[in-house]
Amino acid sequence: MQINGCKNILCVNKKTMISIYVDGDNKTPKITNWTLRYSDTQGELLLTCHFRSGKTYTRPLAACTITPTEEVRGKLLGKPGSLLFSYVDKVIMYGRKYAVVYYPGNNKPYVMKADDIKFSPKTSLKTEAIFSYFSAVAQARIDHATGSDKRIAENVLRQMEKIVPHQDTAFHAYCTGQNQSRKQAKYYIYPFGINESQLNAVEQAFSSQISLIEGPPGTGKTQTILNILANILLQKKTVAILSNNNAAVENVYEKLQKAELDYLVARLGSTDNRKTFFAAPLNVPSEEPASAPDIHAIEAIRQKLKLHLYAQNQAAQLQGEIDELAIEHQHLLQWQRENLTIAPLPIEKYKLSPQKTTDLMAYISHLAMKRITIKDRIKLLMNFRIFRIKPFDDWEKRKSLIYTLQLHYYEKSLQHKKASLAVHQKELEDNQFKTLLNNLTNSSMAYLKNHLYQHIPHQEEFSESNYNKKFDSFVNRYPIIGSSTHSIINSIANNAILDYVIIDEASQQDIIPGILGLGCTRNLIIVGDRKQLPHVPVNIDITPPTEFYNCAKYSLLDSCIGIFNNRLPTTLLKEHYRCHPKIIQFCNKQFYNNQLIPMTQDTGENALSLIVTAKGNHTRNFSNLRELESLGALEWDAQNSRGFIAPYNAQISLSQTHLPGDFVKSTVHKFQGRECDEIIFSTVLDKKNSSQKNIGFVDDPYLINVAVSRAKHNFTLVTGDNVFTKKNGHIAALIRYIEYYADDSQIYHSPVISAFDLLYEEYDQSLEKLKARLNPNDSKFMSEQIAARLLRDILSLQAYQAITFHTQVALIQLVSLTNNTFTPRELNFMKNRACCDFVLYFKVGKTPIGVIEVDGRSHSTEEQAERDELKNNILKKSNIPLLRLKTIDSNIEEKIAEFLIPWSSDSSIT
Repeated sequence: MQINGCKNILCVNKKTMISIYVDGDNKTPKITNWTLRYSDTQGELLLTCHFRSGKTYTRPLAACTITPTEEVRGKLLGKPGSLLFSYVDKVIMYGRKYAVVYYPGNNKPYVMKADDIKFSPKTSLKTEAIFSYFSAVAQARIDHATGSDKRIAENVLRQMEKIVPHQDTAFHAYCTGQNQSRKQAKYYIYPFGINESQLNAVEQAFSSQISLIEGPPGTGKTQTILNILANILLQKKTVAILSNNNAAVENVYEKLQKAELDYLVARLGSTDNRKTFFAAPLNVPSEEPASAPDIHAIEAIRQKLKLHLYAQNQAAQLQGEIDELAIEHQHLLQWQRENLTIAPLPIEKYKLSPQKTTDLMAYISHLAMKRITIKDRIKLLMNFRIFRIKPFDDWEKRKSLIYTLQLHYYEKSLQHKKASLAVHQKELEDNQFKTLLNNLTNSSMAYLKNHLYQHIPHQEEFSESNYNKKFDSFVNRYPIIGSSTHSIINSIANNAILDYVIIDEASQQDIIPGILGLGCTRNLIIVGDRKQLPHVPVNIDITPPTEFYNCAKYSLLDSCIGIFNNRLPTTLLKEHYRCHPKIIQFCNKQFYNNQLIPMTQDTGENALSLIVTAKGNHTRNFSNLRELESLGALEWDAQNSRGFIAPYNAQISLSQTHLPGDFVKSTVHKFQGRECDEIIFSTVLDKKNSSQKNIGFVDDPYLINVAVSRAKHNFTLVTGDNVFTKKNGHIAALIRYIEYYADDSQIYHSPVISAFDLLYEEYDQSLEKLKARLNPNDSKFMSEQIAARLLRDILSLQAYQAITFHTQVALIQLVSLTNNTFTPRELNFMKNRACCDFVLYFKVGKTPIGVIEVDGRSHSTEEQAERDELKNNILKKSNIPLLRLKTIDSNIEEKIAEFLIPWSSDSSIT
């Protein structure tokens, strides 16, 4: 036996030797092996030495000394490959071969092989301030609850007490604000399809311990969850998918069933759900699946497809921009037909791009009636390749040029964007994008099913009474567990920690019981949308240890965002597949800052309708019969699914007897997560019932976002006359939006004209560039720059998020000449391209709401005073408020802010 050479079982490594002394005698050189066991009859630990001769010698461990011996405390005990952990008082390691384990409240030692156990750090979180706060809140909810609510609250507290204080849980990360990085998998599969955002979301989900997926309506949230589940299965890991209620993840179950993968899911949660599941468990498919490409072939397809996902999004984005430009182009053509008699000028020879077009418009407007100097001619030649100035050597010709340039801008922009669209479409077609996508999906599914066939056990059976006792085997057979957050710890074995938890609808999830899901997993994936209906917090007056743990204020989603901040990997799912583009673009503009990309097509359908009931007090106890009766004017497609939604239960109850039975009728709050081909949204309130409290409830941004985004093909708003329009809230924006985009829009009969927004966005930029080249001592332009800076600062505040502004907007394109109250002098003044310094607009609906004029020293002249009076009268007749700022005034910022107050709103989504 060569002990020094480290070639027998008594040597751990070259530096650490095992020595065994029995009754003071060194037995190490004489033995070939040694074992340790506990004797129930003798009630003590025994050491047996095995000699080369084959004889053995057993003595009580108390009479022996084994080196090294190590005592371990403050750890959790587990087994390699097991999800289960145990609390221990202490573990004594003998010779790094055996572990003698002492459990709390039990003096009996248990002998285990050292290779069969693992230690994990135990934290003190359950004795610290954050957990104490959560426990106090849970207890307070019990004290305030009655009946079934009390039993639920008691159950939640009992489960909280079972949370394992493991250092690698998502709960530990949540309480400490430390989000660990994770090693990315080498390969990913996408058996449920993919787009650019979803690809990023799947990869991000595995990059850190806690990650967030923001899924606006119709953006493939369920598909993303399914792809994440597929990759968890591929890694032979376990996962629970949770929500505030079992119904929220029903879509996931349905899609798994359709893919014949529902046999992997243990639908647990409530006692009734567990009984139902174990009464009829699904069998593992016995038939071997068709062969699949190897993972390297799938990865090659993924890499190739990844190159073209951007082109797919760009094509969809460009199509939306083309649709928007086409609408504004039609509005401009209509305006020019109604208001212009001068013929457009030939400008094709200048070969102006859209950007150069707006630059030239700005320069010509700057010239106005001034004589063109040598310096101007040089600029025209150098910047626009214009040599001959005769075509616009007087003001009338310049006006004609400006109107021609406006039309040219739209035509060229459409031409350029259509050309860009064609490039992206050709890339997709040449590279067989759809075929690649199908290949990736089908190959991934085939690979997954082959993997599952090889690794999911077929034989073992489980019951409601035994699955927790055989939990490691149970999750090998059912690696996906479904539950509500209220029941997840009850649904798994005591002291089990899963690999992943996915919490869906996390924006509606209260922190308690949400933390139950965090307490039983190593990794957490939060899925939700902060801009849909939030949770309704239980108001318990207990001070949290720090702000973002406040259970009375934050959802679990908001809490995680606040705690981790930029340490929380977040993916916004941008591609939208549910609604007609005209429907979802309202939500996109109003709530999502134009980040969504509609992937549906606008082929000219009537997607938006607006019904305004006659004036009168029609609301009774939060129901409105007149709004229901007005629906008789609508035509319905009998093949479509139809939904009627309203903010109040009373209106839903009334609708049961006034609408056909095939209508799905529900409040907006109960409709989240659902969809219909056609949706009617009844706002219910009339002027008499439009108190601030009632308006605030109905005009809630989260509620409006959910209401509109339920409609796939047609959305109809039914509302009272002028109930919401003067509130400048979200319903007012929705009304303006429908009036602008719907075929029966009344925009052309309004005394004001909606902005040509896309034109003026670039036109404004051109003016800014022009001003940067002007003499800074020119007081007229400097004062406007100062006013613009102040205006931008004010409009950046949350209360003014719905407002934007454009500069140097021609009066003739701001008010309608069909207003027969204008005098000949006023009409002539407008036709001479009189402009407004700043015009304020609602971003959604593009309706002008006010004008700001900056009056410099020149405004004291008699001629300018007459022009100012003309402008004042024109705006007054058009019901457009006006603020005049004198350059000698002080407190300019306060005056602008006061002017904007009527259009401010504090109810925007943040």
